[in-house]
Amino acid sequence: MSTRRPDPTPPRRPAPNRGPAAAAGNRRALISAARELYAAEGFDVPLSAIARRAGVGQGSLYRHFPERVDLAVAVFDENIGELERAVAAPERTLSDLIDAIVAQAMTSTALIRLLGDHRDDPRVRTIGTRFDALAARLLEREKAAGHVGDHIDVVDVALATGMLATEIARTAPAERDEVAARIRALFRIAFAPR
Repeated sequence: MSTRRPDPTPPRRPAPNRGPAAAAGNRRALISAARELYAAEGFDVPLSAIARRAGVGQGSLYRHFPERVDLAVAVFDENIGELERAVAAPERTLSDLIDAIVAQAMTSTALIRLLGDHRDDPRVRTIGTRFDALAARLLEREKAAGHVGDHIDVVDVALATGMLATEIARTAPAERDEVAARIRALFRIAFAPR
């Protein structure tokens, strides 16, 4: 017997088939639906539920995203873009990156799982490379400002943010701020110059 709860959001009513003119809108709707469902149910949400939430047929989903990983990469490409924009200004720090990851915690957990489970897939490597570049820029700034020790590298930042996202995702929403504050305090100690 399945323990999956029924989708509380009614599916969007499919629009009349507009053919190729609807392709871009369908793609956006699928990415949006996947983002919502990854946050609510995790990375293993059925693709049929994503298509239903987007208001498109499964054929449309598979035309845009032939494999589950294609859809996940599209969602997380947008997430990485949000992180890049959130920390683009020169005054942004690793703490700002952590704040942004906390805000994305549920989908970030799915991203981390995707990166771990499909690390050799070139589509996924691109997402990982972008995250590493983002972390490297912030780490360089933080070291130059004397906020982070020379013993910390990009792998440490990736591990720390992965642990953060996983822990936040499995914490009750009412307790997330407190848990995030405790994790940040641990990171400050671990990352501090020696």
